Amino acid sequence: MTYGERGGQRRRQASINHFLAMSTERNAEIERDFYNTTKKVFGPSAIVATHPTWYPFPGRREFKKNGLHWWQAPRDLAQTDEMTPYCVRTALCKKWNSPCWWNMYYSSNRADYDVEVWSSALAGGRIDYHPVYPRTQGMSFAESYRSLLHGGLMRADCRIRLLNFITKSPLDCPVAVLFGHACAMNWAGPAYDDVGMALSDGLWRAGFPADLIPTTEITDKALVVDDDGYVRYGSQRYRAVILYHPEFEEPSLARFFAHASKGKTTLYRVGDWTRDFNGDAFPGNQTLPRTMVVLPDADATTTTLSKRLRQLGVESQAPATRTLTRFQRQSAAPPARGRCHLIDGTVILLAGEKEVAGDPIQATFNVRGHSVSVDAIGLVAVRISGDGDVDAIATGGLKRFHGPNLDIELPTRIDLALWRDQDHVWHGVVRGLDGTIPEVLSRLTHDWFRLELPIPIQPKTTKGVKTGK
Repeated sequence: MTYGERGGQRRRQASINHFLAMSTERNAEIERDFYNTTKKVFGPSAIVATHPTWYPFPGRREFKKNGLHWWQAPRDLAQTDEMTPYCVRTALCKKWNSPCWWNMYYSSNRADYDVEVWSSALAGGRIDYHPVYPRTQGMSFAESYRSLLHGGLMRADCRIRLLNFITKSPLDCPVAVLFGHACAMNWAGPAYDDVGMALSDGLWRAGFPADLIPTTEITDKALVVDDDGYVRYGSQRYRAVILYHPEFEEPSLARFFAHASKGKTTLYRVGDWTRDFNGDAFPGNQTLPRTMVVLPDADATTTTLSKRLRQLGVESQAPATRTLTRFQRQSAAPPARGRCHLIDGTVILLAGEKEVAGDPIQATFNVRGHSVSVDAIGLVAVRISGDGDVDAIATGGLKRFHGPNLDIELPTRIDLALWRDQDHVWHGVVRGLDGTIPEVLSRLTHDWFRLELPIPIQPKTTKGVKTGK
């Protein structure tokens, strides 16, 4: 497998495929045992959410560590680590039916957190806060945490978490990039260490978020064609699926796409399929549907799909204008300001470019064809029901809201969430409000829950060591 031998290319490729498939399958089995044992020991309500990533990029280090088993490691909540690409975070969110994803984040630069908190929310996620990495700054862990838990960052986090009251829906990603798991890991194949990140990044930068998924999710029957003819992953229906470098796949892949070709998801392919899993010649290109559009590379695919999605009426979201860089890798990331929408139809506007606690948002925009006007700070989230009425809102520093059958004018700015239950009865949450609930809100409902703003950590000196509560 390491050096190959003259005339033995097929055997070499087959050996590598079997070796790395064993690594994926056995590590996934260990993860399943870990998951089941946790439930057995601590009870069925115990949450298993430890991130399965070791090196936080889907590349050669993970191939050797665990066969890139991230999508096969059972979790109750989708959690990743450090600079895991956003396209992976959103995909794992769909796989585990997680209401959002969490990323364990740390940096040696304190200012990075101010951007990351808003960027994560714009991609349907949240931060798990590691302290500022102390070894690079000469700080204790307690000092590192104190540098984070100040008013501005925590105010931003509190505003973003108002979303938890009105939605449990992931980010809507209209495209799936389905990479050949075996081909990406095979160092004797045509596309080693290439899981389609350039393609995924191109789509995110064009404003069409994409989920990155391995072809083994078809084998595991996690990626399916639903009764309405869409390729679906968890709650996500895809308008387009790109099969990326399917070399070394099994014939069952062709059967899946033959079925999918009769449905509503547009199919594309980048890269050839000329050999099966055992390295034998296989006419894969010819076995795939004739309706599957073949494109030469990532740039052409991004251009073609962006045009096609707009023709289908798919609304673009905030383009990914940042770049994550670490471990000699990079990937696209959203900015700290923009618009996104979730699978359940919730439209979210976020603004935290200038002030970490939130920038002013004064905007008029459409949700399901209805005009909405707001004056708020940092966060505005709106969902309108099928009957055309406002179903839920979450806002930071709300001053004014006008939408279908809901008008709110407040004397002072308030962080709040407001939603209707299945009986169309309103419920609400306010955070950091002193005094009585304003009349315009109490007329809607008397069911208001109050949340306090967190109190910043105060330093305390004990035996010469600073600590914090």
